[in-house]
Amino acid sequence: MQNNESKPKRRFKMPSAYTILFLIIILVAILTWIIPAGEYSTDKAGNIIAHTYKAVASNPQGIWDVFAAPIFGMVGNDKTEGAISVSLFILVIGGFLGVVNQTKALDDGIASVVKKNKGREKLLIPLLMILFALGGSTYGMAEETIAFYPLLIPVMIGVGFDSLVAVAIVLVGSQVGCLASTVNPFATGVASQALNISPGDGIFSRIVLLVLTIAVSIAFVYHYASKVEKDPKASLIYDQREEDLTRFSIQDQSENANTQMTGRQKAVLWLFGATFLIMILGLIPWDTINKNWSFFVDFTKWLQKVPVLGNLVGSNMVPFGSWYFTEITTLFFLMSVVIMFVFKMKESTFVDAFMGGMNDFMGVAIVVAVARGIQVIMNDGNITATVLHWGETGLSGLGSVFFIILTYIFYIPMSFLIPSTSGLAAATMGIIGPMGKFAGVDPSLVVTAYQSASGWVNLITPTSGVVMGALAIAHVNITVWWKFMFKLMIYLFIVTALFLGVMAVI
Repeated sequence: MQNNESKPKRRFKMPSAYTILFLIIILVAILTWIIPAGEYSTDKAGNIIAHTYKAVASNPQGIWDVFAAPIFGMVGNDKTEGAISVSLFILVIGGFLGVVNQTKALDDGIASVVKKNKGREKLLIPLLMILFALGGSTYGMAEETIAFYPLLIPVMIGVGFDSLVAVAIVLVGSQVGCLASTVNPFATGVASQALNISPGDGIFSRIVLLVLTIAVSIAFVYHYASKVEKDPKASLIYDQREEDLTRFSIQDQSENANTQMTGRQKAVLWLFGATFLIMILGLIPWDTINKNWSFFVDFTKWLQKVPVLGNLVGSNMVPFGSWYFTEITTLFFLMSVVIMFVFKMKESTFVDAFMGGMNDFMGVAIVVAVARGIQVIMNDGNITATVLHWGETGLSGLGSVFFIILTYIFYIPMSFLIPSTSGLAAATMGIIGPMGKFAGVDPSLVVTAYQSASGWVNLITPTSGVVMGALAIAHVNITVWWKFMFKLMIYLFIVTALFLGVMAVI
């Protein structure tokens, strides 16, 4: 007998970032058999000298080279710097966040802010969006936000808004922070390391971008919330309002939220903020801003000469302004231990929290190495210089403004193709950054263009677990979210493109 039951169709599932990046490694290896080999002359600092390209003997990459590429992507070889320093930093900052999350200081801190503003919930929109943006801008706050949706959704619905407002406060706030990352290790850090520049380069311009984009976002969300408050039917999800009132048990959840912070938790929050402040101070290249700003250098030299105290502090201390991944990794490790003692955490609890946090970020650390494998194949196959030469030739008639906006646009589809922010930076920045030099664009601005595009895409992409997780909690269809975000996406695109264009000519 013929079975008339239709077989379920297999739905296409997007491969993981690891698979996508490894497929790109294979593709690039094939290209080393096709693209002519070449090289540039470099100066003492290792920077490429324009107009010095010359052809060299080809070195096609084979199967062994393909599988060795991620290994060399981590540890490095004679032609490519490994990602070990940035991968280790990612693991340590994961451990640091694991320890902080163990204290529940961040969760209870946000809950405390919500409780203190009871009756003034509209003020929570700018206040919380700024807090989440700071989290996104400094340490790439993303998955950590999932815990806040069940807290904010009942509050926002209960005072006359809707769940879209709650989702926007957290999701837009944190991801706009990532868009305008200042020292985010997973975006700014990885991209800067690929270009051999400090994550502090360009930090002041990115602060300006952060202010502009979060201001636009706050105004957009506040305007929508005001419309829904005046006329509930203006809500894009008005048809499910009664269901939401029942679903989220408004009165029960808002009343039962844990909002009482202990003194130790408050101390952890202060230490958490101080850690990122110290990192920023260490990364800002003070001497390039003003040659007379040598206070940190002079103070470090004086401190190291003080008997006993100098040795106690450490003879290998590096002054603020000269910090790189070794120093900021050390900082986060040190502050993790400080938080353990301040919170009076048991040694076993600390180790479990730190190792658990590192485990959560293991995937990110590995994907950086796999992505760096693309650069290993290109460099070992002697085709990197050829690709740069094509870029140099093509960019000869383009200005810096046109190049930086094209770079921004280029990274938008690339962010869909490679959803891993760190992986995208490690895979592409080694090529796009040097091309920027040919167009007269500072490498730090190329980093800004890349992370702006990545952050922009992460506001709406269905491949993001953060986006889909938030919408699932709020029971909002992604098409409704796209409709809600449509105008804001246009505003953010225009603001960012104009900002990049202006910065390219300054």
